[in-house]
Amino acid sequence: MQSHNLRLLVLTGEYMDFLWYGELLRGHADFVPELTWCPDPDDLGDLLENAHFDVLIWDCSFHAGSNIGFLQYLSVAGNEKPVIALGADSEAEMDEDLLGSGSSDYLCKGKIDRWALARAVRCVWFRQQLEDSAGGQLGREVASGFINRNLFFDRLQQAILRAERGDHRLALIHINLDDFRTVNESLGYSQGDELVLKLAERLRHTMRRVDSLMRIGGDELAVIAENVDDSLDLSQIIRKLVAGLSDPVNVSGNLVGITASLGVATFPEAGDTPETLLRRANRAMFEAKRDTGTSYRFYNRQLHISAGHQLQLEADLRNALRAGELELYYQPRVDLITGEVRGVESLIRWNHPTRGLVMPDDFIPAAERSGLIVPIGYWVIEQACERLRQAADAGFPGLVVAVNLSFRQFHDRKMTETIFRIIFNANVDTSLLELELTESAMMHDPDYAQRCLRELSQLGISFALDDFGTGYSSLTNLQHLPISLVKIDKSFVQALGESGDSEHIIRAIISLAHSLQMSVVAEGVETEGQLDFLRDQHCDEVQGYYYARPMPWDDLVTFLHDRNRLACLPE
Repeated sequence: MQSHNLRLLVLTGEYMDFLWYGELLRGHADFVPELTWCPDPDDLGDLLENAHFDVLIWDCSFHAGSNIGFLQYLSVAGNEKPVIALGADSEAEMDEDLLGSGSSDYLCKGKIDRWALARAVRCVWFRQQLEDSAGGQLGREVASGFINRNLFFDRLQQAILRAERGDHRLALIHINLDDFRTVNESLGYSQGDELVLKLAERLRHTMRRVDSLMRIGGDELAVIAENVDDSLDLSQIIRKLVAGLSDPVNVSGNLVGITASLGVATFPEAGDTPETLLRRANRAMFEAKRDTGTSYRFYNRQLHISAGHQLQLEADLRNALRAGELELYYQPRVDLITGEVRGVESLIRWNHPTRGLVMPDDFIPAAERSGLIVPIGYWVIEQACERLRQAADAGFPGLVVAVNLSFRQFHDRKMTETIFRIIFNANVDTSLLELELTESAMMHDPDYAQRCLRELSQLGISFALDDFGTGYSSLTNLQHLPISLVKIDKSFVQALGESGDSEHIIRAIISLAHSLQMSVVAEGVETEGQLDFLRDQHCDEVQGYYYARPMPWDDLVTFLHDRNRLACLPE
């Protein structure tokens, strides 16, 4: 058997563990390990950016904070290379979210032996090789007209076993090209195969790395989508497949337009064997053929309704951005010493033509999953800049306008350039624009996020850390970021009087922030008791229903004038 050089990055703070893992992996017939040791999380970004690794071996005690958040960072920074997690818990006690969030395997450190570690490395590497070569293998199969249904059923069976073990849902999507016989008759069978090859390659680029695409018939493709635990996951996958099927395919200089019918069956709802899932996906596919154009149907009616709702919501939201249906509401932030309104937080609302006023919790998740949150985020910044000009004209030249920045914005590599252009065109005082972000927003690529924040801070923009105390908050993170304000999450404020822990947490946050020369805003203030406690702890500003609910701009201007008149009255 041929041995392959396997490059492994070992993430552990203990040098003896690094040596131990290396010893366990040496001497195996099918791979030669080349181990690199990373003892410090601060060095990880440079290693992943400047070197290539086949497998990451991660000791779960390697970092402080959320395992799930760190795995998400590894997935992005490591270009989705397989990760083997090593922890103190047994396999039965392990956090199942680890496997759902990017870990390819998990081993208990107390039970690791030479066979177990080598088996894990070999399996995740072979699986990665199979996924990486799936496109090339599919291309060869399609081009030659060869269809291996046994291989398809074997892959589907393995996916079912993984889903069963991790208690996850998977979906089988059966794609049938409509009226493909006409394509073969008009272009010839070789040209028909070329069309399927190009179409399959296009679809493969729209899919996640964990999903598989195979040809199971002359005009049939199948997608095995793993870890689709809610209808939002599934609707996003279907939306991308439908989009990939919509454009004509160039076959030997001829643009050939096609439509397709998609049938979807999920494990465990529709069945627990490969044969049952394929049969029911096939039945749903024939149901989809009743509709004109590219369409899809679910074997499970409830999933069809739910995913269909999400797809319609995304389509409506895309139209809402163009049609001017989005609107910003503003909630005042009140200075606890002077009683003045120092700033406002911009909160988006959707004036839906049939559903009325839609709150952000009902559409922001769909916007983030579809990527629409990026153009929406820039629209919000444009609106905030316009309000800064209007505030100055209305007699409130020092009013701060805060805008929430989604984690998806950091996926846009032109974020700082776009925000700079918006601010330059608006010609506003940048010190009055405040961007609110959560630490989770920066976990996908911390180095890039920090660089963006530094570049924007040089323009005069200030930053607030939202929902402080609920994420990965740490003194180290705060010290490395240009943060001037932290916001105490409303869950702590609203628990005052009911939980002594909340009082201790709020005191600690205020003390920590002030020691770092940062201001503090408490969210969700609704009672006088909460207000008195925060005033006693020297909180700087408060925001909540006690003073005002979020309101449209014209109502805010009236509110600000009323506050000014009250402030001028003699005591």
